[in-house]
Amino acid sequence: MNYQQALNELDHQSHSWLVTGAAGFIGSHLVEALLKRDQKVIGLDNFSTGRESNLTDVRERVGADKWENFSLIEADVSDPQACERACVGIDYILHQAALGSVPRSISNPLNTNHSNVTGFLNLLWAASQAGVRRFVYASSSSVYGDHPALPKVEDQIGNCLSPYAVSKRVNELYALAFSKCYSIGCIGLRYFNVFGARQDPQGAYAAVIPKWIAAMIENRPVHIHGDGETSRDFCYVANVVQANLLSALSQNSDAVNQVYNVAVAGRTSLNQLFGMLRSRLLPDYPHIKELTPVYLPFRAGDVRHSLADISRAQSLLAYEPTHDIQQGLDEALPWYTVNLQNLRYAEAALL
Repeated sequence: MNYQQALNELDHQSHSWLVTGAAGFIGSHLVEALLKRDQKVIGLDNFSTGRESNLTDVRERVGADKWENFSLIEADVSDPQACERACVGIDYILHQAALGSVPRSISNPLNTNHSNVTGFLNLLWAASQAGVRRFVYASSSSVYGDHPALPKVEDQIGNCLSPYAVSKRVNELYALAFSKCYSIGCIGLRYFNVFGARQDPQGAYAAVIPKWIAAMIENRPVHIHGDGETSRDFCYVANVVQANLLSALSQNSDAVNQVYNVAVAGRTSLNQLFGMLRSRLLPDYPHIKELTPVYLPFRAGDVRHSLADISRAQSLLAYEPTHDIQQGLDEALPWYTVNLQNLRYAEAALL
């Protein structure tokens, strides 16, 4: 089943979906994609990192009629009873709820474990007891740790370099164990540096692309940890939506109980990324013409280079990314600029 066939199935057959972290960056995109195809969606979110504005944006994009198919449970995956309630009558789970960020996990590993490991286990147990057809969950490229090989291949991982990476690796191990002990079909998706609309540009743990865009627009310093030659496989959120839907609906038995890289198999250095963003913003923000990065020491727990081998996902899931980094930036940039302006207007109104 390729992606178009998966979308056609959604257009012709309604399923019940649970999206955890529904008010978050990736979760809200999954909710939007499902509602647009008249699927019934339950969202679970405790709003620790998710935003009500993300769901408001989804509602405006899908329209009032389709929004009627959405219901929200405001709860935490660390609550076993909430997980049990959320899983009743569900066909497919897309589990995105987690505390992200390597630095955050280093500063507070207990919170990371509570959300990412205990919460994951609560939901996986509830799903197995409720007879959920497929449990698709967000893993991370951080599980590759210190393994030096490029590109990153799913079966070759190294030592984890942060509590966050440990939590995601534990998720993968639990999913494999549950597939053997309880016959629930699980698929893990190792995301590589996802970006796109609704990604938070604020806060200490904001992802690099929205954080840099905000800094450039507001004429603040752009900080790069290291020499700028650190590289990442930046993946636009539309590719992540595709991977989730293909994983849930795949009828290929060989595709289940696997982990997959979700990326574009492209490598971009932070210096290159800085140039891409500056060139796109320059026509509207001429003050950044002479802007140069401020280089800071490398951060603990950061991986030097990251590049995905996506051949397993291509072969078993029929995954084919629709956006490279350039196409993704072109599509996402208007959202970033408009919403940063809205944030500034809102802040000014409070003064």
